[in-house]
Amino acid sequence: MTTQVQNLWKTTTGLPVVGGSIGKRVFSIAFAQKAPYFATIHPRVVDLRPNYAEVLIPKRRSVQNHIGTVHAIALCNGLEMAMGGLAESTIPKNKRWIPKGMTVSYTAKATGDVTCIAETDQEQWDTAEGDLPVRVRGQLADGTVVIDGVINLWVTSKK
Repeated sequence: MTTQVQNLWKTTTGLPVVGGSIGKRVFSIAFAQKAPYFATIHPRVVDLRPNYAEVLIPKRRSVQNHIGTVHAIALCNGLEMAMGGLAESTIPKNKRWIPKGMTVSYTAKATGDVTCIAETDQEQWDTAEGDLPVRVRGQLADGTVVIDGVINLWVTSKK
């Protein structure tokens, strides 16, 4: 099963440019329009496949707080965008989802670009009905985790 989001990802990243960087930029802009507040973090979708997504938040002035690190809400927006890409790429055609809640811990200062990662296991989706926890984290290029948590989805059958 291939979803609309996966088809768009494959089409845009398949554009004839070295490494698909133009295609990833086109996809990132298009996907950010699903929830326009995503655009406020200037996201770059790095990887997108069933059960896994990565979104890069570049550290720039517009996402910094008063101490010069990436601010908490920007991090949460990046995690939510990664989770949304994962969910749209993974959910069975007969199901639908909506975010139910988010629990996060800020574990270190976000002093540089942050890669937001969302992960699930296929078994979660195969039996999904009700709560479905998505593991999320944000990390710096050196692997330092700056935010860690879970976004809970509410998954139901389509009527």
